[in-house]
Amino acid sequence: MRISTIIFDMGGVVVDLSPETAIKRFQEIGLHDAQKRLDKYHQTGIFGDLEEGKITPETFRVELGKLTGKEHTYEECCYAWQGYAAGVPKRNLDTLVLLRQQGYRLILLSNTNPFMMELIMSDRFDGNGHPISHYFDSVYLSYQHHMMKPDEMFFKKVLSHEQLMAGETLFIDDGPENVAAASQIGMNTFCPVDGADWTKEIMKILSK
Repeated sequence: MRISTIIFDMGGVVVDLSPETAIKRFQEIGLHDAQKRLDKYHQTGIFGDLEEGKITPETFRVELGKLTGKEHTYEECCYAWQGYAAGVPKRNLDTLVLLRQQGYRLILLSNTNPFMMELIMSDRFDGNGHPISHYFDSVYLSYQHHMMKPDEMFFKKVLSHEQLMAGETLFIDDGPENVAAASQIGMNTFCPVDGADWTKEIMKILSK
């Protein structure tokens, strides 16, 4: 079955990640045990609740204040969360543009939150005035759909909404658990090392 659609993870694939910077920024605003509370692939506690859409950004802001013992602004929360975004390699964006020119449908599927997307969905994203949505046909974000990878239902929801056959899709994610879940329901998968150059490898996969 020929691959017609490619589903990309955001952090660690399209966008380079820096968990260290995020931890440092959360510590900076008063969350001294940020190292224990933040995870690279799957958040828990109020961080996970925010990414799953169980709580609003306002509730997160208030709850964060209970952990640090002081009130925080929306801007401080954005500053801390956006520490995860270490940059967007031009080669990644060029490859996304090329794949669409070649006729592939591109979908973004990400566990993320409103504070992070305040940057990613703005014209500051690529340095050329475009948000990340400029490079994709559809975008699925965990907090909007109240689901998180590796929940199989999240993958099935995307396939259903997009009217896709699992065998016609290629899912790219740097999280082994996420890739395993997608593979279980019949999707083609590729798990690049976080931050590695996946652009040549994906072309090899698609040419098979």
